[in-house]
Amino acid sequence: MNNHHALVVLPIMILNVTCLLLAGTYNPSTIPAGYEPKFVDRTLHDSKRDRDVPIRVYLPKSTSPQPLVIFSHGLGGSRENNGYLGRHLASRGYVVLFVQHPGSDESVWKDTPMRDRMRAMQAAANGQNLELRVDDVHFVLDQMTSLNKTDSQFKARIDLNHVGMSGHSFGAMTSQAVGGQNYPMIGQKWTDSRIDAAVMYSPSSPGLDAANSRAFSKVTIPWLLMTGTEDSSPIGGQTPESRTKVYPALPSGNKFEVVLFGAEHSAFSERGLPGDSRKRNPNHHKAILALTTAFWDAFLRNDPAAKSWLTGPSPRSIMEPKDTWKKK
Repeated sequence: MNNHHALVVLPIMILNVTCLLLAGTYNPSTIPAGYEPKFVDRTLHDSKRDRDVPIRVYLPKSTSPQPLVIFSHGLGGSRENNGYLGRHLASRGYVVLFVQHPGSDESVWKDTPMRDRMRAMQAAANGQNLELRVDDVHFVLDQMTSLNKTDSQFKARIDLNHVGMSGHSFGAMTSQAVGGQNYPMIGQKWTDSRIDAAVMYSPSSPGLDAANSRAFSKVTIPWLLMTGTEDSSPIGGQTPESRTKVYPALPSGNKFEVVLFGAEHSAFSERGLPGDSRKRNPNHHKAILALTTAFWDAFLRNDPAAKSWLTGPSPRSIMEPKDTWKKK
């Protein structure tokens, strides 16, 4: 090896060793002992739309400003869904806000006779409700900006310069919409520039490869997609195959996808759904929590150890052999 070659190779070797050391000491699965995250329930009123938007906010132990992660529930859900994510992330120091979307929440089915529930759910899965959900996210971010200045429970506790968006199913569609998806006629009108990164549990693709390319080629922020080999839904027409069409259509640069083997649509929630055919796999939630935590730490906290863990071999260590993991 000549001296010039050595001068080039040595810094690369040092960088690689440093990354391995950082990743080796980082563990996104652990939570500090001695703190049980508390949550605050509020109903925010949007006077412009005359619309009440319920929220649930899990607060971390720290009272200094912490990054905000928003979660949007699936069709027929509520702010009470996916609390396991809120508890874990709040224990890790995040402010986690669960937003409830009237018109596509639990009110769709709760007072509806059993025989009519599927029809009511299908009717609620429409473009108008998607737009209402998008506007809910914009509104909630506006409100939290205000509450962060004046409210006794939230004042100066939220770092609104670092915001993550996430959601399951219809909530994943909501997250895609505000996270950079491009639409016919309106383009990226729904994108919210305050969002720095997004996680989609059960993402949705619009159809053919050309449509996917148009929809996702302009995404500029980090995206993490999570789905399963059995992740189908009777509403919306998405299949396990269609959900994996989103990742290839995304541009390179901090884009990730996990496909959990045997995971059904309900795997990302806390309870099963009618029609589930498989026993729930406890490792799915372990992988979901570890991967999402590392993703948020990497792109909301700019933690080099988290990014080294996420982009290196470590994700495979918390996944099962038939799970797949991609990054670009």
